[in-house]
Formats: sequence, structure tokens, C-alpha cells
Amino acid sequence: MLTEKKKKRSQYQENLIAQWAFDTRPILSRFHLWLEDIDISWHMGEKSDEFVRDLSFMDGRMERLFAVTGAITALGTQIFGGFAKGKGLEKHALNQAKKEADAISAYAMSECLWFASRHLPENHAIMVCLGEGLMPKAGETPEMGSNPQLGFGRIYARPEVARWLDTRIHKLLNDSDYQWSHFYQEIKLAGITVWGTAIDTLENTSRFSKGAESGPMTVMHLYNQPLRVTKPYEGYVGSLTLPHQVVESAVAQSVLITFKTPRKLIVEAIEHTYPDIKRANIHVWTLGGPSRSHRIGGLWQEWQTLGAHVIEDGWPLPTGQKSFNESGTYAPTFSVGDWLDNTGERHLFLCDGYAASAESVQAATLAPLLNLDIFLSIFTSTFELPYNQERDIMGLNPDAADFSEKLGKVIGRQPKEADIKKVTALIREGLDADIPLGRPFLAADDFFPEKEWDALSVCGFMGPDPYSGQPGVESLGNNRYRVTVRLASLKGIKYVTFTFQLKENVMESRLVFNPLLSRFMAGEDYQERPVKISDSGRIRNELQTICSEALEFIDDTIVLHFDKIPEEVIPAPMRKKLKEILTWYRREHPIWFRWLKLG
Repeated sequence: MLTEKKKKRSQYQENLIAQWAFDTRPILSRFHLWLEDIDISWHMGEKSDEFVRDLSFMDGRMERLFAVTGAITALGTQIFGGFAKGKGLEKHALNQAKKEADAISAYAMSECLWFASRHLPENHAIMVCLGEGLMPKAGETPEMGSNPQLGFGRIYARPEVARWLDTRIHKLLNDSDYQWSHFYQEIKLAGITVWGTAIDTLENTSRFSKGAESGPMTVMHLYNQPLRVTKPYEGYVGSLTLPHQVVESAVAQSVLITFKTPRKLIVEAIEHTYPDIKRANIHVWTLGGPSRSHRIGGLWQEWQTLGAHVIEDGWPLPTGQKSFNESGTYAPTFSVGDWLDNTGERHLFLCDGYAASAESVQAATLAPLLNLDIFLSIFTSTFELPYNQERDIMGLNPDAADFSEKLGKVIGRQPKEADIKKVTALIREGLDADIPLGRPFLAADDFFPEKEWDALSVCGFMGPDPYSGQPGVESLGNNRYRVTVRLASLKGIKYVTFTFQLKENVMESRLVFNPLLSRFMAGEDYQERPVKISDSGRIRNELQTICSEALEFIDDTIVLHFDKIPEEVIPAPMRKKLKEILTWYRREHPIWFRWLKLG
């Protein structure tokens, strides 16, 4: 019998739900979900009925598969990722709680991408180019170890295309003579289209694990070409985000805006653009907190000396929600711009400071859509110096005869041998990954082999987003949940709100959303569980997600070096259990697991 709600639905709404359910059924079936309802609203761009006009460079079905990917990643993480599990815990226990959350989000998105890739055109592939989690960031010190993540080189495509691309990725990782130009030429000659991605499966992990009321989200950017990156890379990037009108005003005054531009000149350009603005109403969002005072305290002071307002934690946003500044550099980009308050005074919101590499590139590729300009400057991944020194280090040439002299000028003292060795290694790491270090400032175009590019941004909100005002995952009772996803492209922004129902009870659904290896290491009997050939791919995928730094790719095999798995990532008792599990799979199913070698 139809429910009262269903009786009142229009035929258009019934058709809408049916088509979305049909197009996304591979992912819905994988996670045992029923699509009960859907609502779509446009925030920017030319509004159109669903199925009439695509939002991005891909066809409508793929857009819908990626939208559901964002929604299911947000849903699964919120329900099963241990929300608030780390609240009040000491650092080590908090880090473990964060890793559990990251593992759920990375696994859910990876599974979604695998099923979505079955519906790519035959010569297409999805390739992860930048990912969050490679660099430890618990207080941004090394004690945490890397997080479960989707990082460089992960391929999602039909088997033949995936195998072909995997061999090229292995060459990029292992063969110093095989460069980006060779890789790009080969995929062009083979007629293969690679969609690059920059992914953060769980942004604001600390806030999620501590139970913060807002902020956690999943972010995935897809591009119509691969990013020009040739190795796993994550570092810090200086980032200044301004409305395009401000940059145009600066140009009219013969002022070049880059990340290195004195903020005094930027304030003057703002006042030229908005003659009625008070300096106290220029609101500057940066990362904050005592741990960052050494890094960007000088930047805060520079803005404050000019009379601008550096946004503090808890400052009320125009959406009515409160900002936070301990993390989350991506979402504030959507708030950059001016507005009038209820007294008629003009205000301006802008972003400054730094971000991790994936977040900065994600934000930079939003600039054309939001009528912004974003200026980037590569920093080191250690960030031991203040920002005004960091921004000059990575552009140095380590092979130059005067390298140590120039380094000394940047850091303000004679560098020690250890300083030279460390900085040289950091610069070479960036150069090996083909990061464009030698340029005085960067824009999004510098990361693409073709200067003309297109993008689709997918954001799934686990908690409410203060900067857009969108809600997080909402429980409706009876295993029903409402989840909102934002899709953004150069054609506009629209929000898609799904109502899902779990087909299984919560305990069964927890197994559906948990990685196999996590379940086995937690005690589930893997020897009694029926084994399918798909377990091989799932376990390969999970190893790349949870301990990528311990994997070595040699020809058609992956060697897992247990001694390279950090204690913080998988404690010793769990590593022993993991070895038992993988040894059993290798022994009992040698054909399916011939790709795996245990070091």
C-alpha cells in the first residue's frame, strides 16, 4: 500500500526518483540502500529540469553516480565512522579514532568509484592524482603516521583499461627515465581518456572524531584530464583567495597580485573596489590556533595592523552558523565575497594563509565558477619556518652552486649541513612529482597539461556546513536518513538531497560499510566466510588505502613490507593478524592473489 507521502507525489517526482534509482542502482545495491526520495535545488547557474542538461563535461548518468558516491560516503562515515569516538581522549587514542573514521570514508568512496567505473565509456578511466592523508597532520607533527586515503595512482576503469594504465603508473613510480610527457603521450596515442581527481574523503577528521557539531564533509573533484602529478605528493601550499573584482582593481592600479604581494596593497585594491567598506569589515579567514602562531602569526599581525578583522573561532557567519579555524580550508572558499548587513554596511570575506595540497588545488579549480582568483605558492611539507620564509624555499635550485648561500638568505642564518640536506630532499620530492616549483606563483592552470579544463566538484556533508548553510546527515528514524550533496561546475551549483533507507538492520549494514581487512583484524572469521574472486580486488584496494607507504609495486605484483607499516597506522598485534590473514589468502587462493607478495 502506498504511503500518504507517496500518494501526494507528482508524476514528475516519481519519474525523478525512478530515473535516479535506475542510474545509480549499482552503488545503491552494493551498499544495500533504497532511494526513497530526492530533492534538487539550484544555487547558481541557469536552472533546468533534471535529465535535460548536464552540469559538467560528463554525461548525466555519470554525474548522478558521482553525486550518490558523495552521499553514500557521507552517510556511511557519519553512521559507522565513529562520530565523537575520540572526544576527550589523549592524542594516541584520538589518532586511532581518526584513522578508523578515515578508513570508513576512504573505503566507502573507493567502492563507489569502482562500481561507478563499470559505467564509464570503454576507453575512459578515473585516476586519483592528489589525495589527503599521505602527510601526518595530528597537530601537523609526525607522530600520527599517514591516514587511510585514496592517493596518487589509484585507477578505476574497466579491467583492460585499468591493467594498461597500472603498468604506466608503475613506470612513473619506478622508472626515472619515464616522465610525465611520456605518460601523457602514451594515453593520447592509445585513445584513452583519463579523468583526474583530487580527493579528501573526510575533511575535518579531527572535528568528526571529537564530535564537533559542524564541518566534516567528503570532497571529490573530477577533471576532464589528469593533473600533472607523477608521484604521491602532499605538502603545504600558501593560498590567497580574492574576488576577481579586487584583482581587476589592482591591475588598474598597475599592481600585480600574487601570494607574495604585501597585504597593504591588497587592502588598497579592496578599498578601490568597494569605496564604502570599512577596514574593520574586511574579514580574513585563516587557519588559527596557538600551534600555528609561529607559522602565520606574522600574517595575522600584518592584516590586523592594517585594521582588518582576522576571523576568530566561533565568529558568526552570514549563514547564521559559526566559523571554525582549526581545520577545513576548502569550504570557506564558497563564502568569499561581499555582502551588506542589516544596517547597510558592506562586508568582505576573503581567505589567506595555507592549506594542504589537495585542498588548495580543489579550491583553486573553483575560482572560475565563483568569480574568484586564487594565488598559490608551494611550501615545504614540514613547515618549520614562518610563511614569509617558506614561500621562498621551494623555488630554490638545489643543484645551483650558490644554493646554500641563497638558502641562508631565506632562513636568515648560515644553514647547517642538516638544513641543506633536508631542504634538498623536500625540493627533490616536489620536482620528482612534477610539481611546478620554479614559478613565483601558481594558479590552477599550472596543474593541467592542457590549459583549458573542466571540473565537477562533489561535496557530501556529514555535519552541517557553516559556509553554505547546508545540513549534515539527518536521521529520520526507522533506518532512514537524509543526506545533502553539492555539485558544482563551471555551469553552476546545485544541491541534491537524498532520502535513503538501509535495507538491513544497523549491525548488518555496518558490515556492508566496513573494509574486509578491518573486519577480519577485529575478529571476524575469514576462514569460514565464503570467498569470492572479488575479494582479491577488495583486499588489494584496502591495502592501498590503509598502508600505501608499505607497498612496493614491481611489474604485476605488489609487495607488502610489514616492517614499513607504522605502529601508529596498524599496531603490532594487528600487523601480526594482518600477516596471518594475507598468508592464508595467498595459500588457499594462489591464482586470485598472485599479485600479492609478502615482504
